[in-house]
Amino acid sequence: MTHGSKFLMAGVMGWPVMHSRSPKLHNFWLQQYGLSGTYVPLEIKQDQLEQALRALPVLNFAGCNLTIPHKEAALRLVDSVDPVARRIGAVNTIVVGPDGELEGRNTDAYGFISSVCDARPDWHAGDGPIVVLGAGGGARAVLTALIEAGAQEIWLANRNLARAEALAQEFGPPIAICEWSKRHEVLDDAAMLVNTTSLGMLGQPPLDIVLQALPSAAIVCDIVYVPLETPLLAAARRRGNPTVDGLGMLLHQARPAFEAWFGVLPEVSPALRTMMEATL
Repeated sequence: MTHGSKFLMAGVMGWPVMHSRSPKLHNFWLQQYGLSGTYVPLEIKQDQLEQALRALPVLNFAGCNLTIPHKEAALRLVDSVDPVARRIGAVNTIVVGPDGELEGRNTDAYGFISSVCDARPDWHAGDGPIVVLGAGGGARAVLTALIEAGAQEIWLANRNLARAEALAQEFGPPIAICEWSKRHEVLDDAAMLVNTTSLGMLGQPPLDIVLQALPSAAIVCDIVYVPLETPLLAAARRRGNPTVDGLGMLLHQARPAFEAWFGVLPEVSPALRTMMEATL
């Protein structure tokens, strides 16, 4: 894709949104690849979302990201939704088409799998049972990613059992339900443990889980990235488990969006990660 003298624009819509690290991330890439443009925070209230989305083509935006509280609402406001976003039940990326149509996508599943493969190149989803904690939006993205990558056995545990059961019924095999009280017990032959809850996030209680039964070779992932090393990851590291933090998912989920808007598939480089770590 060639842009010539066109000034490229994209942004992130949310309420609030000024805390978002996406502008630093995308503007880093715009500068790295010598592209003339900018990526800006767009503070949009819930009742303004449709109006704001429809303004994107008029304002010559290539698209935008969506964050809380707009990810689910956007599903019914865009002109088309890709299958992954439909399965996850949320849109985190809007791409403006040549005729001004709005396509809703979700890059979180791609971001999760890419972050794991980047950190652990020898990992395969079919290596063994996977335990996923949580049944919210993050869990939906992670489950979609794991199933598409070939996971054969996934244990899903959530504090609200009904939510986990509904999610398992919707997604079907290979997901099985584990009661929250028994979350420690299903770790004994797990090849991977993934926390998708907010437990362990800055300002939240730590995740209460005993890792004693977890094999030392099992990968432990946390999609939380503030703090970068959550109590779960710290405990896993101390006992020798390989770990994958949540920053990688944030960085990798941005790559296909940047490519769709600006025509370049950017690199997640050590320099980018260092810059982003400094913002945490």
